[in-house]
Amino acid sequence: RHNGSGGEMVPALASRVKNKLNIKNPYTVAYDLPFGCPGWLQGVIQANYFLRSGDARKILVIGADTLSRITDPYDRDSMIYADGAGAVILEAVGLHSSGVLGHKTRSDTFSQVGLLHMDRTCNPDSDDPRLYLKMNGRKVYQYAVKTVPALIKICLDQCEIGIHEVDKVLIHQANGKMDDAMLVRLFKLYGLGPADIPEQIMPMTISRLGNSSVATLPTLLDLLVREQLQPCTIEKGNILLFASVGAGMNANCLVYRV
Repeated sequence: RHNGSGGEMVPALASRVKNKLNIKNPYTVAYDLPFGCPGWLQGVIQANYFLRSGDARKILVIGADTLSRITDPYDRDSMIYADGAGAVILEAVGLHSSGVLGHKTRSDTFSQVGLLHMDRTCNPDSDDPRLYLKMNGRKVYQYAVKTVPALIKICLDQCEIGIHEVDKVLIHQANGKMDDAMLVRLFKLYGLGPADIPEQIMPMTISRLGNSSVATLPTLLDLLVREQLQPCTIEKGNILLFASVGAGMNANCLVYRV
């Protein structure tokens, strides 16, 4: 995301990354995917399609955002915004017992399109012409808690996976209270209560890393892989559930077996 002249959008960020990596192959396709906070996970979903079709063998999916450029210091909804970046490389290896097992995405634009938008600073005494990220926090919270758990259940049902088979739930780190509420509601959809939620099933980084938009999921995954979120760990054979929600409003989820 950028807060400035249109020239900052050209060339695309992916093209600049490819240039910095000194990749000369013209058939290594580089493109941006503006999808709000769920953008990295949607990139993984698209990568899965390319890999399964045979059009690609390896794909680099990057989630990066500098929310500090568009954070209004006079807006309390901006208090936990942060900068971050994370990346994964996905490869088609011919194994059917691991990798992406299923996914689901939805975009609600009829009445929710403006829940996150760009606007002037909240400071009434400022003549700052720049635009900052604005959010209707209460309605975003309501949308997320209602929509994401239902979407996850649809995805798990399609994969024929029960909630107790899920080893880790990796939810976009936007708001700790909201993530807790989504997890409780998810288990409620299975007729279960808070006491049935396994300990350490949902690792959290929001308290120290903030909300870095598309970067929260890949950085969370990286910390787990490098065993930096003890006692939370992941092992071969574990089933990971990824979910994200953000501007659009968009929501998505993906089931992955390590």
